[in-house]
Order: sequence, then C-alpha cells, then structure tokens
Amino acid sequence: MDINALTTHLLHHLQCEEFNTIDSAMNGLQVARQKTDVKRVACAVDTSEESIRRAAEWGADMLFVHHGIFWGRPIALTRSHYNRVRALFEHDIALLAVHLPLDRHATLGNNIGMVQKLNLTEVQPFGNYHGKDIGYRGTCPHEMTVDEIAETIFGSVSNTLRILYCGREHIRTVGIISGGAIHQISQAVDAGLDLYITGDASHTIYNYALEEHINVIFGGHYLTETWGVQRVATYLHEDLNLESTFIDLPTAL
Repeated sequence: MDINALTTHLLHHLQCEEFNTIDSAMNGLQVARQKTDVKRVACAVDTSEESIRRAAEWGADMLFVHHGIFWGRPIALTRSHYNRVRALFEHDIALLAVHLPLDRHATLGNNIGMVQKLNLTEVQPFGNYHGKDIGYRGTCPHEMTVDEIAETIFGSVSNTLRILYCGREHIRTVGIISGGAIHQISQAVDAGLDLYITGDASHTIYNYALEEHINVIFGGHYLTETWGVQRVATYLHEDLNLESTFIDLPTAL
C-alpha cells in the first residue's frame, strides 16, 4: 500500500483532525521512508531505539506508535533523538504516530479496549480534556471487587502501579481514561462513579480519593495504552491486508 494513502486512511479512520488544536503530539507521518510501498507494519506503544531495532529485525516498512518523537516543540537531533531518527533512516522504516485520537477512538482505542474487556454496559463518553471526551464510563454486568477488575484488565493486582481502596467494596460503575489522566478523577467523583481507572499514579490524588470515597486503579501508563496499538495491528491485517505485529516493550510504569 502506498505510504501516503495508508497515512491518509489511518488519520481519517482514527479521526485525528478533531485533535489538531488540543494534542501536543504530531499526529501523522513523523518520518518518511525512501521506498513508498508499505507491506509490513510493526506497532508499539513507544518510539525507542529498542522498538525500532525490533521492527527492523522483523522487516517492518513502517512503525506505528502511540508515542512518537515530536511533541509540539523543536528538538535538536542529538543524543537519543538522533539515534532514533538515524535508525529509522538506516533501516528505511517510516514512523507514524497517533496520540490522543487513539485513546478516544470508539473501536480501536485504548479506553474502549478496557471497557470491552470488562464487558461494561451503558457505556458513554467520559473524561473531558479541552472539550473532548477521551475516555469512557460504564456499568459492570455484575458487582465486582476492585481486585477482580484489576485482574481482568491487567492480569493481576501486582501488575498495577498502585490501587487506592477508598470507596465501596462492590463496584458497579467505572470510569476509564488511559495514560496520564490523574486530574480527571474529579470528573469521576462528579459522576458518582465507584471506581476510576487511569495509568499514571500521583501522591496528590490519595487524600482526595480518600475524602471523596472513590476507588482508584493506577494501572500504569504503558499497560493502559497497549490496547490501541494492538487493535490497530489487527485492523491493519484484517481490514487492509497488511502484515502486522505488536512489539511489546513494557516499562512497568
């Protein structure tokens, strides 16, 4: 598939244009390649020397990531930034990044992935960020404990960064925003939810959660954002007939 056609298709399908004014990331093709044909796409959460190396070993023409290498300000091509760009050039691998649109997307997104893993019902958009709801909220099909929910999404309680058991023991309503959405906990409180799930942990949340009687799962930035890139990998293979793979490089954060 032509690289420009693929880029245009993905940016349109993931509704990236809606986030042009609020996302500090450069959503789209961040690094081109000499050859214009794309047959193999590796997908990863982060752009790193290791993710590029593994993509090259697999023979990727493109690396699709959630976290690219440009974030709204000029960055000198030195040190690790230079090494990443050099590796992409040396292996002729294009880099395509999609940030907030991949958190929010209704079928391929990070948050809807966790919602569906929990089989939540009465699902609706949640988590306003600069006028856009990027997360989802819903109702558990039956009462669950916080630990049961953590195990369902993250494999085990020990895989999470931290859990705050500050609310009711049996959970029915859940709000989910992947990544670094610690301050959106207030929206979960305002909505009367039993549990709030996000990625990053913060000391500043503890007393607020305790006083507002809401449970919180800090699942880790990485683990809450593997869902989207894995779904994109499946979409590329099943819908666009491209070879794809997911490169898993957990950070424990």
